Amino acid sequence: MTDDKSLRSLLQDLANGNITPDAALEKLKHLSYEPVGEFAKIDHHRALRTGFPEVIWGPGKTPDQIAQIMEAMRQRNPVVMATRIEPDVFAALETKVHGLRYYDSARICAIAPPTIEPQYPGTIGILSAGTADLPVAEEAALTAELSGFRVQRLWDVGVAGIHRLLNNRHVIESASVLIVVAGMEGALPSVVAGLADCPVIAVPTSIGYGASFGGLAPLLTMLNSCAAGVGVVNIDNGFGAAVLAGQILRTANKLRPSLNT
Repeated sequence: MTDDKSLRSLLQDLANGNITPDAALEKLKHLSYEPVGEFAKIDHHRALRTGFPEVIWGPGKTPDQIAQIMEAMRQRNPVVMATRIEPDVFAALETKVHGLRYYDSARICAIAPPTIEPQYPGTIGILSAGTADLPVAEEAALTAELSGFRVQRLWDVGVAGIHRLLNNRHVIESASVLIVVAGMEGALPSVVAGLADCPVIAVPTSIGYGASFGGLAPLLTMLNSCAAGVGVVNIDNGFGAAVLAGQILRTANKLRPSLNT
């Protein structure tokens, strides 16, 4: 149940006399944030403010801490997600959290329904330059899908074999927003943006030889793109790219009624 529905339900119960003012006050204490032990405070109002619930960053947390946070979050969210979860961490987590699913290619674990129907119109197209970029690209794809967005994937279409991209122009043409993931010299987002009529979110990866400086070279290439309509997120930040793409679609959907008046 989302936060606005929780608040509305609570107020309705109070108005109908199904709950006492003292009990309602106790519930209201945790609508904004909820302490978990002495190590976390869950921001339950984040989805209400921003449209996206809080997501757990895995590195630096123990499996026990992640498990406790997930169990607290599942009481209020149909989907609970943790990113950058390595296989050994998931092995520890699945003994503590019932119904946990693991997406190894994206290094994401989640409490989620088997299928999630898209909640918004439009499609997020996600392209990767090479197979080595797939962990970041899949992080973006899974984040978007678990957040209720329709995703279309197109992998291994880097500029070293540009015909692979050109033979799949329908993916570019059908997308409402594009996320383009590339390492090495990071040229793919510029090429895609020159073909696309929608926003392009470029994601540099840390894949490449020594002179790529762990993703700094593709980051600078993308920042210096001569193609218009390209935004750039941080190195390896597939999650951030998916949230930005989702915000673009959510905002477009929110503005649509006013555009028709």
